Amino acid sequence: MSLTFINPESLGAPRGYANGVLAEPGGRLLFIAGQIGWDARQQIVSDDIVAQFDRALANVITVVTEAGGRVEQIARLIIYVTDKDEYRAHMKEIGDRYRARMGKHFPAMVLVQVAGLLEDRAKVEIEGIAVLEA
Repeated sequence: MSLTFINPESLGAPRGYANGVLAEPGGRLLFIAGQIGWDARQQIVSDDIVAQFDRALANVITVVTEAGGRVEQIARLIIYVTDKDEYRAHMKEIGDRYRARMGKHFPAMVLVQVAGLLEDRAKVEIEGIAVLEA
């Protein structure tokens, strides 16, 4: 199984994501449910968006590794935030946390602002798809 990142020149160079990810045959799909910034007791770790992003991403990675995968096998991330302006204001710190966990692996991604998340204190929720080896 391999992932090939598709970034057409006509779309310009993506920053921090891939425009497309092609998964070659032979892999198993892992669909990762939305993960928020909470701990094993299901308590939100902080009201800080950076800390919540970091923990939500760590929770996504935990699901991937529990299934026998690696971060490099994550093909897509969908990031939901309750305040895109707050996210933008902390993009550098969020980017630092992302790279600390994911390195230079940038799958296909989307960021969506939503009116709210199920957990009232949650500011970030991340779901994803990974393609694991067969």
